[in-house]
Amino acid sequence: QVQLVESGGGLVQPGDSLRLSCAASGGETRNYGMGWFRQAPGKEREVVVVQTTAYSTYSSDSVKGRFTISRDNAKNTVYLQMNSLKPEDTAVYYCAATLRYFSDLFDYTWIGAYDWWGQGTQVTVSS
Repeated sequence: QVQLVESGGGLVQPGDSLRLSCAASGGETRNYGMGWFRQAPGKEREVVVVQTTAYSTYSSDSVKGRFTISRDNAKNTVYLQMNSLKPEDTAVYYCAATLRYFSDLFDYTWIGAYDWWGQGTQVTVSS
């Protein structure tokens, strides 16, 4: 059973960049589909960026061109690079992992596809 720990959140200004990390233990990230999700106050958890073990990637329209997912399998860590941050990016960001395989990349955007979750890290974008 993999365990996930996010880090790197904080308070930044609009236009700033931030990199979140998701350190995995008890399993190798190379074997898992990985996803970043977020939840703002009063809103449902939503997909940000997901990536399959084959490195196929899906980004939500709200972050496309600004956020990038990457992996360092040697460090068993997944990253979320966030550029040009906006106040509407304010949320708790969660890392998630799945061993399930889906032929359709879009199925990896489904929250129920993921069996393991981190505790979340707060990102606040405010001037």
